[in-house]
Amino acid sequence: MGEQYPRQEAAGEAGRDQRLADDAIIILPVRNVVMFPGIVFPLSIGRPKSIEAAKAALDGGRPLGVLLQRDEATADPAPDDLYQVGLVASVMRYITDPTGANHVVCQGEQRFEVIEWLSGLPYMAARIRRVEEPDETGPDIEARTRSLRELALEALSLLPQVPDEVVTALRNIPVPGVLADMVTSYMDLSPPEKQRVLEAVDLRPRLDLVTEALGERLKVLRLSHEISEQAKEAIDERQRHYLLREQLRAIQKQLGEADEGAAEIEEIRENIAKARMPEEVHKQAEKELGRLERMSEQASEYSMVRTYLDWLTELPWALGDETAIDIAQARDVLDADHFGLEKVKRRILEHLAVRKLNPAGKSPILCFAGPPGVGKTSLGQSIARALGRPFQRVALGGLHDESEIRGHRRTYIGAMPGVIIQALRKAGARNCVLMLDEIDKVGQGFHGDPHAALLEVLDPEQNHGFRDNYLGVAFDLSRVMFIATANMLDTVPGPLRDRMEVIELPGYTEEEKVQIALRYLVDRQRQAAGLTPEQLVLPEETIRTVISDYTREAGVRNLERTIGSLCRHVAVRVAQGETAAVRLNPDDLAAILGPPRFEAETALRTSVPGVATGLAWTPVGGDILFIEATRTPGAGKLILTGQLGDVMKESAQAALSLVKSRAEALGIDPELFEKADIHVHVPAGATPKDGPSAGVAMLMAMVSLLTGRTIRADIAMTGEISLRGLVLPVGGIKEKVLAAKRAGITTVMLPARNRRDYQDVPEEARNTLQFIWLEHVDDAMAAALQDQQPAS
Repeated sequence: MGEQYPRQEAAGEAGRDQRLADDAIIILPVRNVVMFPGIVFPLSIGRPKSIEAAKAALDGGRPLGVLLQRDEATADPAPDDLYQVGLVASVMRYITDPTGANHVVCQGEQRFEVIEWLSGLPYMAARIRRVEEPDETGPDIEARTRSLRELALEALSLLPQVPDEVVTALRNIPVPGVLADMVTSYMDLSPPEKQRVLEAVDLRPRLDLVTEALGERLKVLRLSHEISEQAKEAIDERQRHYLLREQLRAIQKQLGEADEGAAEIEEIRENIAKARMPEEVHKQAEKELGRLERMSEQASEYSMVRTYLDWLTELPWALGDETAIDIAQARDVLDADHFGLEKVKRRILEHLAVRKLNPAGKSPILCFAGPPGVGKTSLGQSIARALGRPFQRVALGGLHDESEIRGHRRTYIGAMPGVIIQALRKAGARNCVLMLDEIDKVGQGFHGDPHAALLEVLDPEQNHGFRDNYLGVAFDLSRVMFIATANMLDTVPGPLRDRMEVIELPGYTEEEKVQIALRYLVDRQRQAAGLTPEQLVLPEETIRTVISDYTREAGVRNLERTIGSLCRHVAVRVAQGETAAVRLNPDDLAAILGPPRFEAETALRTSVPGVATGLAWTPVGGDILFIEATRTPGAGKLILTGQLGDVMKESAQAALSLVKSRAEALGIDPELFEKADIHVHVPAGATPKDGPSAGVAMLMAMVSLLTGRTIRADIAMTGEISLRGLVLPVGGIKEKVLAAKRAGITTVMLPARNRRDYQDVPEEARNTLQFIWLEHVDDAMAAALQDQQPAS
């Protein structure tokens, strides 16, 4: 309950009893309030001068002069801070509420203009001139008044819950100025805009100002009303559909008919709501669901649309919660799953560190390239485990249809999404680890090029909007971590290879294979055979013998198979009760696996002149290559056999020309080339061979043959030669060096310009092999040829 200030209460201060002249008035400065004649308005006052002014006006039965501040932030306004035109208002009530706040209820009477400010009072006061309301008439005034009234009535019709009294009062106001003031007081104009109307005494400018302002507000009201009506129609339409469906269910229930179809539709609708689809996909799903509702279950398209909706609702559209990345834990996981591969592990940990610091960044596209059996696929599984993400593998080997990647259009019978979308559905997460296995085995048929479809999938700049032909809507692949694997990158198109970060996995050294077997392979195969560690013991020396005599390879796949054979052999003996425990020593291997499959043939082959040991790169790792040369009576021809490619044939021709040019320096009779044919053969003739890296080995084989000096059995070589005798760099150094170590070679001759590849060679191979760097073929002859006289 508010307390009315008593009119009879004595003034608290002497200034309140001072008399003002008839043309003077007490001024009440206000913020954000502009009053108009005839309008009752409550004012909240809190400044001491304002309270004194209100009480003085109430005590003396005098009106207040209400003036608007120019700046509402001014706490104690001076005369210059106030507008000069205001409103004379009579004080109807003075109320103090229970919180202590003061309020004055005033009614506007007449405009006034300040003539002179008065001082010496506890409140603001001024001499004023009252402004009489003009009494103008005429057609233009009447037209302006009618236009303003029509606009005001239209505005009221667009507002909700307007009292009828307001509409009646607006219709019955005869005076144009009063109409303009009333409309302005109810409009949501800013105080300066209302002040302009208050200062407009002449009717024509005042009516024009109010009409223009009301026209602008009316545009907004019309648009708002239109939007509200559209929203109401949409809601009413949904309610109508809901009521009709409920009535249909009730009718079917009364008739005893099954309502399985309706339950199925409702289930799909709930799944759509739960799928958290993007807006575009949600609209498509609702559209297809509407088609399904109107379709008979016996229609041929019913199952197709239902399957399509199942795909849409089961895909992981929303990004799930990601677990916090622990770099130390990830390192432990990688070390526990894989021995060696330090470069690969370092790159994976770099990615995890970047992902931890920048979670919103794009995922890289890694490609693990290396020979079979080095752990490319299992690395992907370890990465997923370290990240705490689901893992899915997509086998691309033999895929030759673009639709296998992008999916088939729904117009085809049996259409399905592509392998990418299928894998994401199985993973159930949009931030999974997706391995594209054997990307180099992708073919190309008459149904399009799958490589071209993979370009969009593996491009971080555009795979956020990957569009599968079956889905027909965009799916965001930017948070998927793609990992591709390949044995060789020669068959991968350049644009596709450019989108991936290639990480090469070299073959393993013998020591690495031993550690891998002892840490992983033996336990895995022993468990697969149902044996316990006590029932089968495989010592380290047995593993080394298996590696050197039975499984020479870049990876460890054949090594694991051979260990599996040993475990199964022991399992038979244990199952028959012949023995309770077996320890397999190196001497026991021949009885189980047969005679050794590999032997140190380098010494045997190079024991005669004309044989050199070369190093070759193959898609499955490095290998040693024996090059044999012999001479027969003839007319100086060069005979090449062993299924050599054009480049390798040219290397042999270059080697022969270089030997001829240096015949005298080498102590070779020049006439020998005219009386004999040179035959160069590379064994394993069923295997195609090509490349320039055998140039040094071919030259050394010819020099050894023609000088009768054998080549050291413990040395292998690689490098391209020029006709000037320079040794040029070649590729695959790391794989070739590992092949030499596996074959028992102790010295490797490499081009001097390949020193940059020395750091890529595993440390174990660098420590156990001797390297000779060749600038010129003379360096090779000095290091490789045995010091002995030509054969007679």
